[in-house]
Amino acid sequence: MTNHIFDDANIKWQTLGDFEHLHYAILDIDEHNKIIDVIFKFAAHQQIILHRHKALNKTFVLQGEHRLYEADGRLKEVRAVGSYTSSPPSDDPHREGGGDVDVIVFFSIRGNDGVLYEILDDDLNIIATLDMQGLINLYKEQIQL
Repeated sequence: MTNHIFDDANIKWQTLGDFEHLHYAILDIDEHNKIIDVIFKFAAHQQIILHRHKALNKTFVLQGEHRLYEADGRLKEVRAVGSYTSSPPSDDPHREGGGDVDVIVFFSIRGNDGVLYEILDDDLNIIATLDMQGLINLYKEQIQL
């Protein structure tokens, strides 16, 4: 069996500030229905910054293993390529990352008028938030490149 890798050569990956091991490409924002479709790429054998999902996230793994980690770095869950998950908002902080190759995951974020993501430091203090308008602004910047 041949190992097929998702060809992301035509995706214009963006970075989010100084956050390491994380790239994204916003595909579409439906402001009326508050739905954001985005592809994330998390580096192989790395963990992105600690955060909480404050909105419903539906995910589909396009490449690699989508690994979720507890706040203390322990492996919590592994989602194989082809896995679809619907995750409600949660106060549980976690990190995400890739397995042996960079993981590429399609996210459909079902938003609200409040915070969609809380970014945390290692002491679980909120250091940043991301809301619908923040994602709209990132999308506008992305399409101007």
